[in-house]
Amino acid sequence: MRLLNWTGVGAPSALQSRVMGAAGAGPMHRLGWNVPPEELIHIPEHWLSYTEPPASMHFLLGLVYIGFFIMAIIGNGLVLWVFSSAKSLRTASNMFVVNLAFCDFLMMLKTPIFIYNSFYRGFALGQMGCQIFAFMGSLSGIGAGMTNACIAYDRYTTITKPFDGKLTRTKAFVMIVAIWLYTIPWAVMPITEVWGRFAPEGYLTACTFDYLTNTFDNHMFVGAIFFCSYCIPMTMIIYFYSKIVSTVFNHEKALREQAKKMNVDSLRSNQNQGNQSAEVRIAKAAITICFLFVASWTPYAVLALIGAFGDQALLTPGVTMIPACTCKFVACLDPYVYAISHPRYRQELQKRMPWLAIKEESDDNKSTATGATQNDQPQEQKVAA
Repeated sequence: MRLLNWTGVGAPSALQSRVMGAAGAGPMHRLGWNVPPEELIHIPEHWLSYTEPPASMHFLLGLVYIGFFIMAIIGNGLVLWVFSSAKSLRTASNMFVVNLAFCDFLMMLKTPIFIYNSFYRGFALGQMGCQIFAFMGSLSGIGAGMTNACIAYDRYTTITKPFDGKLTRTKAFVMIVAIWLYTIPWAVMPITEVWGRFAPEGYLTACTFDYLTNTFDNHMFVGAIFFCSYCIPMTMIIYFYSKIVSTVFNHEKALREQAKKMNVDSLRSNQNQGNQSAEVRIAKAAITICFLFVASWTPYAVLALIGAFGDQALLTPGVTMIPACTCKFVACLDPYVYAISHPRYRQELQKRMPWLAIKEESDDNKSTATGATQNDQPQEQKVAA
């Protein structure tokens, strides 16, 4: 990208269109037509060559982000409140759930900037709003990715090493500190322009790191952040969850083979034939978590690689708004995948907000019911168990 000369001959059509729009000369404008000249220098020239989208598209995205904001703030806010206040939920593993909820909460705190820009149809909050938006996005996005990887590691050690793999609160705290020490430089370097920079993208209502500037340093930055913030957590998540699924499948297979040798249907005394097998439940959870991470950050990763190393003509403003929506949508889903599926969380939520009408059986009732079920079983099944 080159710096633009706004006073010389051949000024970009965005500035010409801005003047024409002010005079009412035509209904069509280029992106950036309503941006003050002193702010245009911060916008990559690539976006200024496109026609501004219809006002209805801006308003629609603004309304969608309002929905994202409400859904994520409520969901992640409840997770932060309940998990931090309930003693039964203050475990080492749940510290990662709280950190993930904090990252998602932080990500959605920046959406008012996008909403304001959308309703004012462009770069309304200028460079300062852009820098705040992108800085918060970098912290929360990379932090969430590494937290997902740590959750995968925790579940891997718990399931594959049940006796010596239990995570302590001290170790979990150290890992969370390491997550933020790893994340912060990737947000600080672009905002200070030590390496890389933040710039508006798409409809000029959102901002992220600059993947369009055609310099060696910027290409190196894009490649480095792609590897460190996408490839590393993605590899960890896929590896740990694949090992979990493999371990559970092998365990279930061994149980079935042993049951066959003993000429019994199952070694599980309280197995409910209507319930899904353990390996199916674990596989579904692993696939869901991997899919959420892939769906949220793969579009951004592909976008950055195309912008830095591919054909930039493929990156239209409308296309680049898709990744901006996917990562926000997943930030809304995370509290439901990680927390609301947690039985103890539902129990605590039921205590604090009975008007939600959450019908979650308490642990005491479950223990009583389990004991009664076992007492009612035939003696042969108890021996087999």
